[in-house]
Amino acid sequence: MADFRTHLSAAVGGGVLLAVTGWQGGLWTPAEALPLAVLTAFGGILPDIDADHSHAVRLIFNTMAVLAVMVGVLLLHARLEPGALLMVCGGLYIGVRHVLSPIFKRFSVHRGIWHSLLAAVLCGLATSVASYHFLAQEGRLAWAQGLALVLGYLIHLALDELYSVDLTGARLKRSFGTALKPFDYRAPRNSLLMLLLVAGMVPWLPSWSVLGELVAQGLTFWR
Repeated sequence: MADFRTHLSAAVGGGVLLAVTGWQGGLWTPAEALPLAVLTAFGGILPDIDADHSHAVRLIFNTMAVLAVMVGVLLLHARLEPGALLMVCGGLYIGVRHVLSPIFKRFSVHRGIWHSLLAAVLCGLATSVASYHFLAQEGRLAWAQGLALVLGYLIHLALDELYSVDLTGARLKRSFGTALKPFDYRAPRNSLLMLLLVAGMVPWLPSWSVLGELVAQGLTFWR
């Protein structure tokens, strides 16, 4: 299994490559490129959200708590007085960091459903929905941000599988096949719930035609 530093380094490298290549190709501006690199890096550690004790899980929930505060400020600053807004945002931070995190640890299993392609799709779509509706980003950029997170997620899963192959002993470790899997075969009900969440987000996504145009533009770099 790859360690935290390896996952983060590979995802940062992938994020920089994505951001610079798209910028040079005219897909996005330098200001738009930076969040894409950050999202790829974040996606590179996100699957380890199910690890109870790791650098990744602490960083993930700290980041999610900060993002919750930022979204709270954006949505509520025009409706609440400064004192009330401070209390709400403080509650959001504490709720994510000190309430949601322990609950998540209690009901998650490492190398379970969050190490799957289904989870990558869920997180990518959730990113696009949040960007499009809560942050008021245009559809093209919202899709790009979701894809950036998925790229980092896939880098993590691929690294876990690569580190499950013992080349020196020419054998497969027991962990082989537990990361880059379509869904969690051991928990079909959890996988079904995650699939329903994916389906429920479809009406909230930006236009699919915008995604098609973005992918078509991106594929020109490989011709």
